[in-house]
Amino acid sequence: MKEVKIGVIGGSGVYEIDGAKVCASLDVSTPFGKPSDKIKICSVEGRDVAFLPRHGIGHRILPQEVNYRANIFALKKLGVKKIIAVSACGSLKNEIKPRDFVIPDQLFDRTKCRPSTFFGDGIVAHVGFAEPFCPALRKILVSSARKLKLPVHNGGTYVCMEGPQFSTKSESKVYRSLGFSIVGMTNIPESKLAREAEICYATIALATDYDVWKENEEVSVEKVVANMKFLTSNVKLLLKAAIKEISFDTDCVCESALKNAIQTEPSAINKKTARKLGILLKKYI
Repeated sequence: MKEVKIGVIGGSGVYEIDGAKVCASLDVSTPFGKPSDKIKICSVEGRDVAFLPRHGIGHRILPQEVNYRANIFALKKLGVKKIIAVSACGSLKNEIKPRDFVIPDQLFDRTKCRPSTFFGDGIVAHVGFAEPFCPALRKILVSSARKLKLPVHNGGTYVCMEGPQFSTKSESKVYRSLGFSIVGMTNIPESKLAREAEICYATIALATDYDVWKENEEVSVEKVVANMKFLTSNVKLLLKAAIKEISFDTDCVCESALKNAIQTEPSAINKKTARKLGILLKKYI
């Protein structure tokens, strides 16, 4: 099968874009186990796109149970160079209303027990992560949303909590006091692993609620489900528009994130680990 350069990670129904044609459904093996589910290769606007349901078909995998390493490695194995992540979140600001989109530019990590690197076992690497979301990909998402006249916020900090429970009121108020914009459960370690894999990564965050900080606007499953259904319809329009605009002609720092990042002396590198990470390291080792 030919290389697939665009990947989408999100809910199990996101790939059902109007006019998209499913060309293949792939079981992809990785050194880190199985991805969340089969990867569907779809033709969208004449471009092949790999769709991966983060929580599995039927939403059966908790945020901390997701095999993020397998998911990112599998997309890298297919040739993916750009990942658009679709993530539900809670709003931490008045101006970010439920049913709005946010294209965040920063992350704050509050996860506790998730493997967040491909490295270790005899290879040490430290990638730069000052800008966790690809600026070029973010620009496409923002401009595409604006062209569609969708309510979109350009920038903001996504705080990633462990879950699966929602925030306490105390936590929510602290996040607000720190200036965070949205709270979710999945962009860490997904974004970190994408950077290590030298894949451009950006998020379309779907505001489903006001978390629990706003009086008389408490989170309820019913509200979240209704808002998510509405947002899913719009995000499919946004994905279709953005996929059409993605370019591979420009250089991006994401694509060379491992350059100078590997700290282990060549003579000390664990050969077994190097073979395991072959598709990540082939440019450098």
